[in-house]
Amino acid sequence: MANKIKHPFNSIFSWYIKKRIHQIDLFRKYPTEVQHETLFKLLGKAQQTEFGLKYDFSSINTIDQYRNRVPINTYSDFEPYIKRLKKGEQNILWPTEIKWFAKSSGTTTGKSKFIPVSRESLEECHYKGGKDLLALYYNNHPKTKLFKGKHLILGGSSQLNYFSKDSYIGDLSAIIVENLPWWCEWRRTPKKQITLQSNWEKKIDEMAKTTINEDVYILAGVPSWTLVLLNKILENSRGKTIKDIWPNLELYMHGGVDFNPYKKQFNNLIHSPNMNYVQTYNASEGFFGIQDEISSDSMLMMLDYGMFFEFIPIESINESHPKTYLIEEIELNKHYALVISSNAGLWRYSIGDTIKFTSKFPFRFSVTGRVKSFINAFGEELIIENAEKAIAHASSLTDTEIVDYTVGPVYMENGKKGTHQWLIEFKKPPSNLDYFTTILDSELKKINSDYQAKRKDDLNMTLPIVQSMPENTFYDWLKNNGKLGGQHKIPRLSNNRNLIENILQNNDLN
Repeated sequence: MANKIKHPFNSIFSWYIKKRIHQIDLFRKYPTEVQHETLFKLLGKAQQTEFGLKYDFSSINTIDQYRNRVPINTYSDFEPYIKRLKKGEQNILWPTEIKWFAKSSGTTTGKSKFIPVSRESLEECHYKGGKDLLALYYNNHPKTKLFKGKHLILGGSSQLNYFSKDSYIGDLSAIIVENLPWWCEWRRTPKKQITLQSNWEKKIDEMAKTTINEDVYILAGVPSWTLVLLNKILENSRGKTIKDIWPNLELYMHGGVDFNPYKKQFNNLIHSPNMNYVQTYNASEGFFGIQDEISSDSMLMMLDYGMFFEFIPIESINESHPKTYLIEEIELNKHYALVISSNAGLWRYSIGDTIKFTSKFPFRFSVTGRVKSFINAFGEELIIENAEKAIAHASSLTDTEIVDYTVGPVYMENGKKGTHQWLIEFKKPPSNLDYFTTILDSELKKINSDYQAKRKDDLNMTLPIVQSMPENTFYDWLKNNGKLGGQHKIPRLSNNRNLIENILQNNDLN
């Protein structure tokens, strides 16, 4: 009889799902109209702000007028405005109060950015994205019972820091947790004081100890850091797998890095046939995409979150006034830099990520890298997407598991030809590193014609150098640089040797 009793949350959410799936279907069918409406709502709301008056938002009647009048902006362009917002000034970029600032790591070696977060961006973008992820998941898995258990979200390690009278700074995850509605907080584990504490290693240890006895159904976080938590939980328990500890765990929501190099480790640690993985694209600037199909890793671009999107072809990114393309103008499988206008007052803001579209109507995409994260020392034009695919392929064929890696150039010196140096920390190393290297190189040739041309007959580049790094190489480097946890991650590709040399020096391997 008990089995027939419906859980109230499931019933409520069932109603929400139907309503929300209908709305999602609308922007799937009418993306252009939804995006155009979004832009003019944003312009209308912000026309009396300092930025809106500067560019006379009230007289903008077409998208072309907007693009011609407002320049493409980077963080450095907005930084003077943001500094004033942090001191408590208002109505500068957005009309409603800005008191939250998401501290973004940017590149691991660069200075932090402070992204303004409005109440609208929290409610209509970040929280909406979280609800939509569950709605789409329920739609694909109608028999799920996620709301019967606890949700564990592994976010940043920063406390919300008091900056001025009404100004708070922290990781986006900390801001989200701090403002969660009661019904979300009720289902979340562990307690807020553990989740938000600043000492990352202490936090991981306490999370592991306090969640072992919880009935966790949903897990979320950046893959590399989530693996640290899962391994710590297994250390602190008698379970052989995560399924022994959390038998009802069925959903892992991930983002931040490509999941493929980590998936085998997750499968081995969790060891459950009922486990599902869903990819998201959620940045400090906004929630942009959700994997909506079981059979595809591509993500549906969420077009009704108060975000207006433009796209710059990657080959034009360094132009002083690059042409942008609208959602209806994009080409499939072409790399674009993502530009947003947001309900937190970021206007024509280039966030630094690159994407490519895999389908139209509906518009699905994958993240391919960072604008400044590539290697082109010899004309090879290597991007993160290439590296991720190649290392996943080599790992699969050699039964290898990867913890982390980074790649940089080895320059032509003393008559020697150039190449790439891969520093890889293996969880499970290949039995033959030379064979692994050969497969890696072969796959790079296959997926990148520029790389293939430079490698042909060792004309400009020789076989890559793959160096197996000691255990905890990257963890220790991040720790030594104050970058443990949250959004911090090792840059995959660097067009110089600074990071490579720093890591080698850190391990006395120079």
